[in-house]
Amino acid sequence: MISKYPPIIWIDVLLKVVLVCLLLFGAFSGLPQFEGKGFLWRLITYPMAMLVLPVAWTAWRRDSAYPFAADILITLPFLIDTAGNSLDLYDTVEWWDDANHLVNWALLSGGVGALVSRLGHGFWISAALVIGFGATTAIIWEIAEYVAFIRVSPELETAYIDTLGDMTLGLIGSVVAGVISGWASRRLQSRPVP
Repeated sequence: MISKYPPIIWIDVLLKVVLVCLLLFGAFSGLPQFEGKGFLWRLITYPMAMLVLPVAWTAWRRDSAYPFAADILITLPFLIDTAGNSLDLYDTVEWWDDANHLVNWALLSGGVGALVSRLGHGFWISAALVIGFGATTAIIWEIAEYVAFIRVSPELETAYIDTLGDMTLGLIGSVVAGVISGWASRRLQSRPVP
């Protein structure tokens, strides 16, 4: 029974299990690095975000192979963010937050790009869809951060500059993923049909 699944499924499942365990640890451990970081919000929203693709795929795309690479790319940003908080990297490594906004948006947008490139829309449409997704989610993320914890934290004084920087880095990560997705889509279009 187990052998009918590709090995990549176990990587995907492991990442999701580790993420949920770290979220539970962050929400209920009482350690100082989790204070004021909206971990109850993360505990609710991160699992929902990582289940969007599996639920959507089950509902609408049962006839094709499950996109495990896209699912892993979509899960990784949430895991990296949670692991960074668990290791207290946001408060102890000055560049950690900035690196996360760049890399995590490249990964998240790359996951969406892996899905979009399968549609065969060509370079420009694929790139635009991925960049649009990345820019929109970067803005939504910053709004959620503000609502969840920035507005009632000492970070409020510097939040404007930080928010602009975070959205810019998220956009750059999305552009990188968009260009790669557009290139992948163009390559898929140029393949001869068997």
